[in-house]
Amino acid sequence: MRIRRSVTRLFGLAFIPAITTVVVAYFGYYAVWGERGYLAFQNVEARLADSQGQLGQVMEQNQRLEHRIALLSSPTPDPDLVEELARTELMDGAPGQVAVPRKPH
Repeated sequence: MRIRRSVTRLFGLAFIPAITTVVVAYFGYYAVWGERGYLAFQNVEARLADSQGQLGQVMEQNQRLEHRIALLSSPTPDPDLVEELARTELMDGAPGQVAVPRKPH
């Protein structure tokens, strides 16, 4: 009877800390490796940095195109740009000139 009482007391005293340890371990695991844990957060931050880099490139290209459009839309279009576009489209030159295709700007 005395042993039974001490075993019961031991389990009674250890029950709350054991449950607390299990709960903390559960939430701790998911805080690090879970779907929205620390490692997933780092992965999202890396993808965000890549996306922001791509956005910067697209915005830079957009600004270059807007500048070219502004040069062509003015009352007197830029003659150098008009000639460049004509040569690019026609691939034609003066006699004795050779047209070499290149990547567009």
